[in-house]
Amino acid sequence: MTNQERIKALSELLAVNPDDSFSRYALAMEYAGLGETERAITALKELMERDPKYVAAYHQLGRIYCRVNKTAEAKLIYRQGIELAAEINERHEKTEMEEELEEIEDEW
Repeated sequence: MTNQERIKALSELLAVNPDDSFSRYALAMEYAGLGETERAITALKELMERDPKYVAAYHQLGRIYCRVNKTAEAKLIYRQGIELAAEINERHEKTEMEEELEEIEDEW
């Protein structure tokens, strides 16, 4: 299945169930993989609005912001994600975001 076919399938799933967080996350990752940064950002932000406790969305949005040199935005999103991860006891995501935040804070 190609990226475009996966995007079509995920979009169809979301048309039926717009609150399907995993499908929205997967759609954002497909866009990111194709280099469609703005579409990926939009999908992740929408996911975070619909499901504010979906920690992986914060992590990936922070990564995308880093890739496009939006460092201030990345720091903000990472901090929000770290706080959320601590709140819901998601240690792995918390640790990864802390490390990535530390990395960009050292650079900038």
